[in-house]
Amino acid sequence: MATPGTCTTFLAVFALISALLIGFYGAGSGVTWPVVFLTAVTGLGSLWLRRRDGGTERRVCVLVLGDLGRSPRMQYHALSLSKHGYNVTFVGFLDTKPHQEVLRKEKIKLVPIAEVKGVRVGPKILTYVTKVILQCLQLLYVLLRMETQSHILMQNPPGLPGIAVAWLVCVLRGSRFVIDWHNYGYTIMALSHGGTHPVVRLAKWYEHFFGPLASRNLCVTNAMKDDLQKNWGIKATTLYDCPPSIFRETPLKLQHGLFMRLANTYPQFQSRGCEEDKQVERTVFSECDLCEEAVTLRAERPALLLSSTSWTEDEDFSVLLKALEDYEGFIKAGASLPSLVCVITGKGPQKEYYRKLIDSLQLEHVQICTPWLEAEDYPVLLGSADLGVCLHKSSSGLDLPMKVVDMFGCCLPVCAIHFHCLHELVKHEENGLIFRDAQELAEQLKSLLSEFPGSGGQLGAFRRTLRHSGGPGWDENWDQNVLPLLSAP
Repeated sequence: MATPGTCTTFLAVFALISALLIGFYGAGSGVTWPVVFLTAVTGLGSLWLRRRDGGTERRVCVLVLGDLGRSPRMQYHALSLSKHGYNVTFVGFLDTKPHQEVLRKEKIKLVPIAEVKGVRVGPKILTYVTKVILQCLQLLYVLLRMETQSHILMQNPPGLPGIAVAWLVCVLRGSRFVIDWHNYGYTIMALSHGGTHPVVRLAKWYEHFFGPLASRNLCVTNAMKDDLQKNWGIKATTLYDCPPSIFRETPLKLQHGLFMRLANTYPQFQSRGCEEDKQVERTVFSECDLCEEAVTLRAERPALLLSSTSWTEDEDFSVLLKALEDYEGFIKAGASLPSLVCVITGKGPQKEYYRKLIDSLQLEHVQICTPWLEAEDYPVLLGSADLGVCLHKSSSGLDLPMKVVDMFGCCLPVCAIHFHCLHELVKHEENGLIFRDAQELAEQLKSLLSEFPGSGGQLGAFRRTLRHSGGPGWDENWDQNVLPLLSAP
């Protein structure tokens, strides 16, 4: 015999899919499908017993339709909630391990969900539709099985079908729905399909219809806040990304330890030459006197250039590769510049494509490696680097690259490619430089590294500015902007 929860899940799926179909087919007719949709959902709500208890107001679900380990902002949300005594159910994919602090918190419970694929035969639209239906079923099953939550806090994008499902569950269970807008999903889809593609147009309609149904909204920039208000009718609170305390300049001993571990896998970190002194442990960047346990940076070391990426269409790494070729040309032409080790971290769909391009380069003074780092090692490497590069170009022009926030937390100056609203984070010629193409980036690398490894020049000035810039950290920023939303009626 089916349980009440199973019956309710079935009815919820039926109502949700029916409402979506009414919306799709009624959009061009006289059918008042929003009224039908809302009426169906409201009626369905009476079928669900809202099992609230004394602990409901201290329970929050943090939902990501993506990899939790690669969703740092949502991990920080979960940590902040737990620090304020909330019991957090953290739902998402577990492809990579979240930060150790998330795993250690007793008040954070990880609930993994699988990434569904849909039917693999027939037209692509069939695959897409079946994938959405299966994700609806999966999310409803997971969200309705858990204890009633006071809030569901969801990241968007990705938001299809999560926004609709999470909103429906909140209606059924009397929870409050909060969307954290990182970007617009349809603009990301447009990068690969084009803005006029039917799926992109459907995704845009979907976000515009379901987005305003949230009880509260967060966003990552003031530019997005203004756009949500003007074009979506959504009142949002700006919560700037701020680096947590783990992002800071790395002490020399920790730098050397990380370099030694990376040298075991990546030859770019290995010491060059034929040093045989067993009392000294060396990498290409550092050396440690084993007798005195003293670590120093090598005077003849290369500069460590660092970038991180999800290897997606909104980051064109051919710009960096062309700039590195130009930098190589400067050295061969006689410029007094250091060699470079360029580390590009991350995972993503275009990684193999760019690795083949990297392997085809004939560079003598520039070495490139593409490691995947554990969550605990990434801030250590950022705090050890000499210069960061960001190639993130927002698909909407309204979000900011979190990697730059992390770099600034480590007092690491950045060269970042230009897009609208980047000025909210990167102040040109104050804490970094903004470039528009590979040639301009190459010239910036040449200028910034001209006095390396000395601390003078523009690179040193940027680092000193970052050290003294201060500003609120994540915890203070979250307490001021998010905590009041949770207690609001």
